Amino acid sequence: MSSTPSSSDSKQHGVVVGVDGSPASRVAVDWAARDAELRDVPLTVVHVIPPAVVGAWTVLPVSSDFWVDRHRRAEQIVTEALGWVSDAISTSPRIPVRHKVVSDCAVVPAMVDLSKETDLVVVGCRGLGGVEGLLLGSVSTALVHQTHCPVAVIHDEDPLMPDPSHAPVAVGIDGSPASELATAIAFDEASRRGVDLVAVHVFSDHTDDFVEGYLDNLDEWGQEALAERLAGWTERYPDVTVHRVVEKERPARRLLEQSEKSQLLVVGSHGRSGFTGLLLGSVSSAVAHRARLPVIVARQS
Repeated sequence: MSSTPSSSDSKQHGVVVGVDGSPASRVAVDWAARDAELRDVPLTVVHVIPPAVVGAWTVLPVSSDFWVDRHRRAEQIVTEALGWVSDAISTSPRIPVRHKVVSDCAVVPAMVDLSKETDLVVVGCRGLGGVEGLLLGSVSTALVHQTHCPVAVIHDEDPLMPDPSHAPVAVGIDGSPASELATAIAFDEASRRGVDLVAVHVFSDHTDDFVEGYLDNLDEWGQEALAERLAGWTERYPDVTVHRVVEKERPARRLLEQSEKSQLLVVGSHGRSGFTGLLLGSVSSAVAHRARLPVIVARQS
């Protein structure tokens, strides 16, 4: 049975968090530092300096002073982010804290390349270039679809619950390979945080009233299917109390409802299609866009 990496088999960069000096990246750094410490893996703070362009194709001719100032600003952003790390965990963290500045490269390809040797990529929901009112920035949206490892999207909205640190971790389960990885991540996160796990199984993204009339005990069937999927994991993590939730339709809505009562939601990057399919790619995308609290999208190479 697969599981999330331990400190002994962690990849080179551990947890990678992208920073650009925006308020959203500060929230992302805070969350990433705490999560890296929980996982006992390195934390790598990354800032990408993109090429200077005008429009879509034209490279902007600039003086050498421009690049000196740009690199100076990049160092300021990273230094500020490292200060946030100290605020989040301690001035003497027990995990390696590294930083990296990638020059003259588009942000998404740079982060995707780093993700090949990374346990988890963490990004804020919106960066400095975000459009007011947009639920998820272009960078975070692209990374959710392209990285070679799981991606955590950290939203900077105030949580509805008074003490989210004691709230459970929630996971969407549909039996697909992506949801199996999501289950592994969710159990690991719940165990390290010392909280319960809520496993949500939505057995259809829409309900056919005609078909439903010929199926008896839908809830019982769903509970049995979910228990089957969880059996090996509950044995592996006996310290995690699991609550099973079975719904019959609208997986995105059901997961978003559960996220309001959770400190973290984990979903697969894509699921099965058809009647037995639960978490479609559109569902995980909708959840990552609209949730108020952190969402991990379980991706792998």
